[in-house]
Amino acid sequence: MPRPMKRRRVCCLPDNVNFGPLGMPQAESNQVRMTVDEYETVRLIDLEGFTQEECAEQMNVGRTTVQAIYADARKKLADALVNGKLLTIDGGKYQLCDDSDDFCGPACRRRGSQGYGRGRGRGRGQGQCRGQGRRLNQREEH
Repeated sequence: MPRPMKRRRVCCLPDNVNFGPLGMPQAESNQVRMTVDEYETVRLIDLEGFTQEECAEQMNVGRTTVQAIYADARKKLADALVNGKLLTIDGGKYQLCDDSDDFCGPACRRRGSQGYGRGRGRGRGQGQCRGQGRRLNQREEH
């Protein structure tokens, strides 16, 4: 019997959940779905400059799990960009960071708004997380 899937710790939901070419019909066959935890690995590794090991610690999963999540996320990004598909971010097994004193880790977006910081990345990921209260099944249309 396989182990139950561990929920991945995610700082907050993305501010925008739909990306793609303007004026294109949004047929199901022309969409790529990225999970919230895949989005979080891209944010931590590519934007914040974390190693896969640091990302795994932040998300509370193993390094090999992060490696697999990240590979899937990069493939989906490439498919959306190269083939002109709509990229939608939703779903996945994750747990949002809470408002406790220790936050969710060194790259917590809430932490950046309180004067803490890691000193890595370009700083774009810091600040208050606007998507924290958004329900996952609620989609924004742009």
